Amino acid sequence: MSKVSHARSDISGHPDASEMRARYDRVMGGRDVALVDAPVFLVGLYCAVSPWVLHFTANQSALATHNLVMGIAIAVLALGFTVMPERMYGLSWAMCAMGAWVIVSTWVVGSSPDTGIVLNNIIVGGLTVLLGMACAGAAARSRST
Repeated sequence: MSKVSHARSDISGHPDASEMRARYDRVMGGRDVALVDAPVFLVGLYCAVSPWVLHFTANQSALATHNLVMGIAIAVLALGFTVMPERMYGLSWAMCAMGAWVIVSTWVVGSSPDTGIVLNNIIVGGLTVLLGMACAGAAARSRST
């Protein structure tokens, strides 16, 4: 049996290491995916399932459908941010608008919602706005470099 040393597992000696590093920097723009994209995805999923978590599907069916559609849209944006960041980060401000709409839609789409529904949509919408601004900030940083 030959003695093969696996102590050096980094790729710094690879002939294409500098090209791979440059491509990674070009595609990712120096951003950390998990710090922004994962929370956006989780907020979208929660928005989609919140009508069933808070049990307002029966008395607020229009708002339940609205939250389902908006949650799926937010989660799809998060997936787009992860898969194609250089193309999708232009939609960061749209996510801010979606978050503001989730807040306002509680009274526009819903019919006299109770306190739990109001608080739920304010928190989900506020988180969406904040995360959208974080995505927009990441996009601005990547464009300026």
